[in-house]
Amino acid sequence: MALIRWEPVRELGTIQNEMNRLFNSVFDTPTVTNGAALRRWVPAMDLIETEGEYVLRADLPGLTESDVNIEFDQNVLTISGERKSEHEERTAGFYRVERSSGSFRRTLTLPEGVDAEAIRATFENGVLEITVPKPEAHAPRKVQITVGNGAAEQPQAIEGAESPDSADAPAAA
Repeated sequence: MALIRWEPVRELGTIQNEMNRLFNSVFDTPTVTNGAALRRWVPAMDLIETEGEYVLRADLPGLTESDVNIEFDQNVLTISGERKSEHEERTAGFYRVERSSGSFRRTLTLPEGVDAEAIRATFENGVLEITVPKPEAHAPRKVQITVGNGAAEQPQAIEGAESPDSADAPAAA
């Protein structure tokens, strides 16, 4: 397992994003129409870590692969899309809408070193699966220490400075 440098500012940003998402899901309910509140749609997602990759699965019922956009920029994986509402005109009978619709956007910060070209995505039966290979762990490089031949080198004179030999010599007039 690779050691990841702890960056408190990044952690605060993550906490802020999670709190924003929490408050948006609770307080950002759209206006009431036809006696029922429209709910904001946020698809359920699972993130699984295996030995060599991260696997993200998102339930996107009613969507096709053309309705979903996946972007990877500066170690941030973003999944966005929109589920359109199906409006029906009914003049008689009881009508109730419980399924949510609308646009969504989910982001996930990945470790540094992820190869963007190696990310794969499949979409089958309303489930989006994104596979992200883990970055290779960087092993520390061992630096070889060489032992000199024991001869002390003469210090190099800096241009414009007095050399140690010229301090004893009389100044030329």
